[in-house]
Amino acid sequence: MSATDRAYKNARRLRRELSLPEKLLWVRLRGSDVRFRRQHPIGPYVLDFYCPLAKLAIEVDGFAHDTGDRPQRDEARTAWLRSQGIQVLRVPAKDVLADPNAIADALLRLCAEPLHRSAALSGPPPQPSAREEL
Repeated sequence: MSATDRAYKNARRLRRELSLPEKLLWVRLRGSDVRFRRQHPIGPYVLDFYCPLAKLAIEVDGFAHDTGDRPQRDEARTAWLRSQGIQVLRVPAKDVLADPNAIADALLRLCAEPLHRSAALSGPPPQPSAREEL
């Protein structure tokens, strides 16, 4: 599953040009006990975030992912990653902007328990309970 030279170069550039939702999420993920990689190159792709422990790709999707041929490209990308044994979780950028702490906490819980991730990945990222918000 090594990355192409083009993916490596693109990953370096993207690390310098993180979007605001990616920056907000990275600030909260990078200091955790669970290891994450940002703008991680794999095959022909660059993942927004990758958790090697859980073999989970986290994609922060803005409105551009709903336009043009992007949905089909995202589908092909997801299929390829799954064929490599990597699950994909798509998080709307608006959700990250609304509450980056809640999204980061949910991702940390999800990645800290990789054996339970397949059931958790069937829907949107878990939201904090009322008790956790206190």
